[in-house]
Amino acid sequence: MQQQKSFHMENEKGILYLVPTPIGNLEDISYRSLRILKEADWIAAEDTRNTKKLCNYFEIETPIISYHEHNKESSGYKLIAKLKDGEKIALVSDAGMPTISDPGYELVTSAIEEKLTVVPLPGANAALTALIASGLPTQPFFFYGFLNRQKKQKKAELETLSKVSSTIILYESPHRLKESLQLMLDILGDRSIVLSRELTKKYEEFIRGSIREAVEWAGQSEIRGEFCLIIEGCKEPVEESKWWEGLSIEEQITYYIEEKGLKSKDAIKQTALDRDMSKREVYKIYHIDEA
Repeated sequence: MQQQKSFHMENEKGILYLVPTPIGNLEDISYRSLRILKEADWIAAEDTRNTKKLCNYFEIETPIISYHEHNKESSGYKLIAKLKDGEKIALVSDAGMPTISDPGYELVTSAIEEKLTVVPLPGANAALTALIASGLPTQPFFFYGFLNRQKKQKKAELETLSKVSSTIILYESPHRLKESLQLMLDILGDRSIVLSRELTKKYEEFIRGSIREAVEWAGQSEIRGEFCLIIEGCKEPVEESKWWEGLSIEEQITYYIEEKGLKSKDAIKQTALDRDMSKREVYKIYHIDEA
């Protein structure tokens, strides 16, 4: 068991701060977030260009280092080394909470494995912002994030989600929204849904109704902006035998990769969803078995 006292010897060791940034309205940033961004030795950013704009607006002069999906391994090593040397790093994504459908998870786990201090700051998050204004039950809820871009894998994910009784939260891009809504109607059935877009911005919009109505709206409207979808859960969860019960976690992931064509990351995500486990737990078991 590892115990972290977040602010013990705060000035004598490296700290990884997880700093949320506004999802649209710059007024949503907190005083504490601004202070940490100014006091940190480095800001690790998903897109340095976007973060520079934020820093320029608030007159933050902290040097920025790139940390994103495509360089997270090499950049992660450098950031961990800086933390071990006692430097303080503020991790940010383009908007919202780091690690929530954005880079950062691997850096956090690496820092924890090195017994470094990880301090989260509260702040902006699109999923919860959309949920509390949706009018659908706010608890329990099931956050899934982005569906797979490939139609075959997306259908498999929706088939699993169709049995979830909690309110479901998804993210979706504007150019994939029509296809995703039609698949939801086909697989989930015509249940309540709320489409939220441009959250906290001038053109913030909530579109409330049924999935069928949402399909019709998407077919007649010009779709712009990133969407957060809040979907009514299954009212009567279907009890059925679990096909994977006789398989080990490694065997189930291999099945998804070889038979369903999923990438290892998506196979791990799907296995975790099937078994009601965290992705981190499944990931560790899978890679221990592989070793």
